[in-house]
This record gives sequence, C-alpha cells and structure tokens, in this order.
Amino acid sequence: MNLFFREEGEGFPFVIVHGLYGSSDNWMTIGKKLAAHFHVYMIDQRNHGQSPHTSEHSYELMKEDLSEFFDQQKIEKAIVMGHSMGGKAVMFFAADYPEKVEKLIVVDIAPKDYFQRNNGSQYRLHNNILQAMLETDFSQVSSRKEIGDHLLEKIDDPLIVQFLLKNVQRINDTNSFRWKPNVKVLYDGLDEIISGVNEQWFADRMPIFSYPVLFIKGEKSEYILEEDKAVIRKIYPDSIIKTIPNAGHWLHSEQPQLFLKAVSEFVISKME
Repeated sequence: MNLFFREEGEGFPFVIVHGLYGSSDNWMTIGKKLAAHFHVYMIDQRNHGQSPHTSEHSYELMKEDLSEFFDQQKIEKAIVMGHSMGGKAVMFFAADYPEKVEKLIVVDIAPKDYFQRNNGSQYRLHNNILQAMLETDFSQVSSRKEIGDHLLEKIDDPLIVQFLLKNVQRINDTNSFRWKPNVKVLYDGLDEIISGVNEQWFADRMPIFSYPVLFIKGEKSEYILEEDKAVIRKIYPDSIIKTIPNAGHWLHSEQPQLFLKAVSEFVISKME
C-alpha cells in the first residue's frame, strides 16, 4: 500500500495518523508547529484522503500499512501519534512493532470495545453519519451548501457536518462532487472500527512498558470516560492521561495551542 502523505521539517521522525473521515489535511496546523523540532509525516490512511481505496478496512490492514510506510520511508524509529480510529491503529502498531516506536500518543480514544462499554452510542452515531453520506445524491446538488443542508437533515450536529464537508471533492471535468473517503467500505467495516483494539486484543501483550504512552482527551468528549482509565492503566501502567479543557473529540482543532502544549511537554526530551 502506497499511502499518500505530507511531510514537514527535519530531525527525529514524528508520524501522525488521522481518524475516521479525516486526512492529513486536518493535521497541517499541528504538523507545521511540530516541524520546528521534528521530521513530521502526516499520512492519509487507506480509504481516506488521497490514499488508495480498497475493498477492505481493518485494524490489521491499517497496522501493516503503517509498518510498510516506515519501511518505504526508511524510518527506523519514530514518535507516533494517532487520533480516534488512528489512535487505535497506532496502539495496535506499537504493540506489534515496539522496536519502531520511541513514544506513543493516543488522542481521544480508549483501547475498548465501544459496543460493550457505551451502550453502542458511538456505533449509532457513526452508523448514522455513514448512512447520511451514502444517501447523499450528488446528481441532485450543485453546491457544498446543498450537501451540508442534506447532511443536517440526518445529523443534528453542525460541527460534525462542517467536518464532513471537508471530505467533499469537486470533480473538475464534470463540475460535480464526490466523497474522498471510501464510504461504502467504511460502512461495511464499522463494526470493527468501533469494537476493535480492545482490552482482549492486548491480552497476550500487557502490561506494556516498551515505550512511554500519553493519552490526551477532550474535556467535553465521551470517548475516554473515567471508567476507561483503569483499562488504560492495566495495559499501559506508566501511561499519562491529560485532559484538554473546553474541547470535544476534535481537540487538536478546537484547542490547538493547549493540545500542542500537551504534546510538546511529553516529547520534550526529543526537542532539546
């Protein structure tokens, strides 16, 4: 898999992995700031952004995509950061390839099955989002506003709709639109996206001490609950958990300065 990526800066490698519906574009502000001290790589995961579309989407594939990316770019070891689905992907990657990880940063996601621990609310949210995307009839719209209006009929969160609109791509030769992500494959793989990389997946690996681990959560987000901290400590006994105030799930864009401060403090030994 030849993943699309963006890179900034020079120095020790720092790899950033986006979440569901995301892309490297979402991390350019943070990436450019980190590039003052690191060689930053921001990837598009399979079925997202400008990376290839495939017929499958699983954490096993995302993990191996990342390993292959390290080999292609001749990265022996890196600081690795992942958000949401990307956070689960990098946890899985780090567990299987600890020799490639200097430090691990997991952004607003826990190593848990969200079906079991949150009454399936995350599944219902993302199932609704993906259904709304699948039901978007691009032949009947002529502007991003019309696409947004359609999504708002199905999704009652304007912030989510604005984020999804970043995934709309204009087709130049027809002047029509399409989704950048492979929506059908993501919809088909949603069960694993929601449930995978949970406590059971780490059963034969925990406790993990091979690399320092930082979890960063948004104060207003429900992706990492108080009850989840016990599972995090069980898998990563020495991990640090930080909360960004007045931020939800997309905390890196909602509170970029506070987010960057939390990341910088954790990786400071590599910035000296």
